Amino acid sequence: MSAHGGRVLAAVDCGTNSTRLLVSRGGVETLERHSIVTCLGEGVDASGCLAGEAIGRTITVLEDYRRIMDRLGVEAVRATATSAARDARNAGEFFDAAEAVLGVRPELLDGETEARLGFDGATAGLVPARGPFLVADIGGGSTEFAFGSERCEGVHSADAGCVRLTEQFIHHDPPRPEELHACLSVVEAHLDDVLVAIPEVQRTACFIGVAGTVTSAAAVELGLEPYDPEQIHHFELTRAAAEDVFRTLATEDRAQRISNPGLHADRADVIVAGMCVLVKIMRFFGFDRCLVSETDLLDGLVRSLPAGDGERSLCEPPAAGAR
Repeated sequence: MSAHGGRVLAAVDCGTNSTRLLVSRGGVETLERHSIVTCLGEGVDASGCLAGEAIGRTITVLEDYRRIMDRLGVEAVRATATSAARDARNAGEFFDAAEAVLGVRPELLDGETEARLGFDGATAGLVPARGPFLVADIGGGSTEFAFGSERCEGVHSADAGCVRLTEQFIHHDPPRPEELHACLSVVEAHLDDVLVAIPEVQRTACFIGVAGTVTSAAAVELGLEPYDPEQIHHFELTRAAAEDVFRTLATEDRAQRISNPGLHADRADVIVAGMCVLVKIMRFFGFDRCLVSETDLLDGLVRSLPAGDGERSLCEPPAAGAR
């Protein structure tokens, strides 16, 4: 049994593209896991602000998540926000609304902290002998890289995510070759930075991919309908298969893409840019396969909750002035 015993814990992640919830007993048994595309970061790259409609969509989902947490008797929760909120001038407006619903104020994670927590979640349950590991968390606004074996030893956050790249470069459906080339070139430039920040990355023995782009690619490869996380978790997606999924999705329009078993309609608009990130990582570093993980940042957040005094219960209001 973990240090958390049998307590019911929760983590909420308000990402650029998806708003997600994990409820866990003792940090080891998943009770419920949810992911809903809310597009919190829609337009933020151009405007520098979170749109009112995007905030509203996300708060509606958080209200649903709060009801789930109440039903399951959650005792402690950690909530976070990532790339879109980092870029937005009005993030405080969203944090105020989220705190009113959740009872805790979301933490604004910097890219390095996000990467380390994602590494903890993605490598949980893997024997260190399979490493060194490189974990790539392809998000909506950024991609976090974390490297290590028994622990995270190096991190880098790149401002290249599926939403950001789509809004910057993909303006036709299906995308034009020059738009795909632009996405791939930008990602390659960021990977040069990864090599500088984490030179040890060249010793990677196991490449792990997390988040919606990677799990969707695996689901399309497997033809999963409906989605089955048990078949996805630790599925090995070969580079040849990833390239095949990329070619298929990049040459189809949206209506054709959503006809692929395994691809959720909510992800169809940004999946091509996300696949640009995935295939470029595999090409650049010469990875033959990607170990797909259903465990990620959310699991790292749950595992980070303190076991003793000093934690904040979901049912307790935040301390006066707490931010």
